[in-house]
Amino acid sequence: MAGSAAKVRMSERQEKVLRKLNTATTVAKRLVQRSTIILLAFAGVANQDIATQVGLDRHQVGIWRRRWQDSFANLIRIECSEDPPALRRAIETLLSDEPRPGSPGTFTAEQLTMLIALACEPPSKSGLPITHWTGKELALEAIKRGIVDSISVAQVNRLSSDN
Repeated sequence: MAGSAAKVRMSERQEKVLRKLNTATTVAKRLVQRSTIILLAFAGVANQDIATQVGLDRHQVGIWRRRWQDSFANLIRIECSEDPPALRRAIETLLSDEPRPGSPGTFTAEQLTMLIALACEPPSKSGLPITHWTGKELALEAIKRGIVDSISVAQVNRLSSDN
């Protein structure tokens, strides 16, 4: 037997934001999908029917309904005390993926960009008498230039094989 679905309530302004997200061509597909879930739930559509319409399973629909229900009071607070763009940002954040578990990345985006740029340079620019980089030479040069404190040859090779 299925449990009861989370009750979805929303204000007129929240509904307006969701409808804009739902029809926007410049937002992520997942935001469109999740705004559709909330709008259909608000309209009284059952989770199984919503799931069929948006291409998810009933359990996933329930997760988004509960997230909306749990955040409703905060959304009302934002709507009453902050400017309209703040409400849209709050709804987009609510309907976005939460950070995934796991350890943080070893290198910053800037370091990765610099490592890739280094790999694109000819080795002769670094004064090396070779025509092509190896993982070992790239690692040594990245450390020498201060791009990273340390990096293994395996990490360099993984980075270069991803690009």
